Amino acid sequence: MEFSDHDYISTTSPNGGHVDFIYKMSPREVEEFVKLRICNTSLFSGKRNTSRRAWKAILKHMGLQHKMTFSQASKKWENMKKKYKALKNPSDGMKVFPEMWAHFHLMDEATEGRLEGSAPALKVFPGDKDTRDFLPISKPKKRRRLSMGTSPPVSLVADRPEIEVSLNGDEEEEEEGSLDVNLIMQEVDDERNVMDTERQVMDKEIRLMERERLVLQRERAVLDREVATLERDRATLDREMATVEREKVVLEREKAMVEKDKDAVCRERRALERERARLERLFAPRETTEEATGNHGEVKDSHAVDMDRKERFLYLFEKLIESF
Repeated sequence: MEFSDHDYISTTSPNGGHVDFIYKMSPREVEEFVKLRICNTSLFSGKRNTSRRAWKAILKHMGLQHKMTFSQASKKWENMKKKYKALKNPSDGMKVFPEMWAHFHLMDEATEGRLEGSAPALKVFPGDKDTRDFLPISKPKKRRRLSMGTSPPVSLVADRPEIEVSLNGDEEEEEEGSLDVNLIMQEVDDERNVMDTERQVMDKEIRLMERERLVLQRERAVLDREVATLERDRATLDREMATVEREKVVLEREKAMVEKDKDAVCRERRALERERARLERLFAPRETTEEATGNHGEVKDSHAVDMDRKERFLYLFEKLIESF
């Protein structure tokens, strides 16, 4: 059911016998109400009666002191905070639509601290107890049942009427004190909820940091293993380079020895060629003399033997040269 601005909403007490008429603020008044509450947070110190005086100062500044009580203003603020929290942080699986509430953005701005300085700072007078300018608190009266007579029999008590006595004394002060305690407890609960939320966020961050630390440790272990592998590969490469250097030195020595052997073979080859030439010159005159004498028999046999020996010598000499 929709209510027009500046209307009154009726609420019934839990026992069903008391009815309150609560003033319904306009959107402009709600915005001013929230801004004044945020900008005057210092007035709600938690001490006795400070909350009551602060709400009265806000209502008087808004000109609503004759339309709302301080307890109604406090209850409206608490209801707005609860509704904002329910829409801001809904339960798991619950789908909400914050934009459907006209004051969600205003409460979001207030919670985020963006309304600081948007309203004047008010002053309260702790010694001022004049309540004539404010709407009286409507509450049911406490009743005490007293039986007539001093000590009548129990059977007679049920037959006699009961008298209802109103206790007006310090009821308002007691109610205000209990309201202050309730506000203090509510603020303590709010602070505890904020601390629990911050603690949960810190626990999540700590767990995240632990996971990151474990990841870094694993990466560092992998990096250490890779460094160790590179060091082993480097040591192996150094050993192979040293082996290659030693083999290079051995090859250089062998090459020098081969060069020396080659020079020696060349010298021996030249010496053999000279010896061959000398033998050819030595055997040439002997063959001519034997042919001139024309001797047959032993001369031919000796010549054949000499030729055969010469041919074998030359064959062996050529094989020796080819082997080099």
